[in-house]
This record gives sequence, C-alpha cells and structure tokens, in this order.
Amino acid sequence: MGYYVGAIYINYGFTVGIALTGYFLLNAYTNITLNGQLVLWIPFCVLFPLLFFRHSKSLWLSFDTLFNPPKEGGSP
Repeated sequence: MGYYVGAIYINYGFTVGIALTGYFLLNAYTNITLNGQLVLWIPFCVLFPLLFFRHSKSLWLSFDTLFNPPKEGGSP
C-alpha cells in the first residue's frame, strides 16, 4: 500500500505544479478569462493524473530504491 500512496503524492504534486504554473503563465501573458482558464485546467486536472499515474509510481519506486537500497545477499 505504501507504494501507491507515494505515487499518489508524486502524481498530485506534478498535477498541481503544472496546473498552477500554467494558470499563472496564461494569466500573465494572455487575456483568457477565469472561466476560460477553468474550462482548460479542470479537464487537465482530471485527465493528467490518470495518464501520469504509471510514471509517478515508477518515479516513487526509483526514489525508494535510491534512498533505501535493497540489502545485499538476499531478499528484503
């Protein structure tokens, strides 16, 4: 279960980071209204986590292996 929770954290972080950065960039450089931004970012925030979950789980497993390497000479 711990691997899924960590992957969810990574997935959530990437989703929020991309959505907030994109919102502020579009807000600064375009004249898109708040409703227009919501039409763009709500579907993104629904679809991106579904498509990115496999990659976030892989990243989480990589971080776990990097910071908690398996012990030599046997199973964990």
